[in-house]
Amino acid sequence: MIQDTSLTIPGKLALSRAEAAQQLSISIPSLDRAVVRGLLKPSRIGRRLVFTRAELQRFLDESRGEVTQ
Repeated sequence: MIQDTSLTIPGKLALSRAEAAQQLSISIPSLDRAVVRGLLKPSRIGRRLVFTRAELQRFLDESRGEVTQ
């Protein structure tokens, strides 16, 4: 059985902005731009934005092959 190890912070259902950016190998400002553009959809816990693993995987799957210059 092959396991997806692309998003591997064990035990966490949701990631902070910094953790999400780290998992995607992008900067926090790039993550914020993706949110503003509607490419990533964070959840809210109180006033805090968090990103589910499923949302990060969806973003990666939908972004695959899109390269802009």
